[in-house]
Amino acid sequence: QVQLVESGGGLVQPGGSLRLSCVVSGLIFSIRPMNWYRQAPGRERELVATIPSLGGTTNYADSVKGRFIISRDNAKKSVYLQMNNLKPDDTAVYYCNAPGDSRRSWKDYWGQGTQVTVSS
Repeated sequence: QVQLVESGGGLVQPGGSLRLSCVVSGLIFSIRPMNWYRQAPGRERELVATIPSLGGTTNYADSVKGRFIISRDNAKKSVYLQMNNLKPDDTAVYYCNAPGDSRRSWKDYWGQGTQVTVSS
């Protein structure tokens, strides 16, 4: 059974920082690229950051470039999202995602989400 379990969300003031974690079990984590998404009320789910299976070149949504950092620890089967200089617009539920790949018969997996609220 595949599980993705996020943690680290909470309430933070504008300008503050949070570090989200996602622990993965039930799949070969080290060969899977990983993503962080977010979804704010009334908005579509948005891709925030991506990281390849062995680390290396990461990609970010324009709205978070220079403020968020995605990283991973394959030994711990974990992916992280360091969020700095948080803004009220960053308020959302953040989801960890192991994307599917039809060429490899990989299914798409999601965590349950963790709430991030940026407010004074």
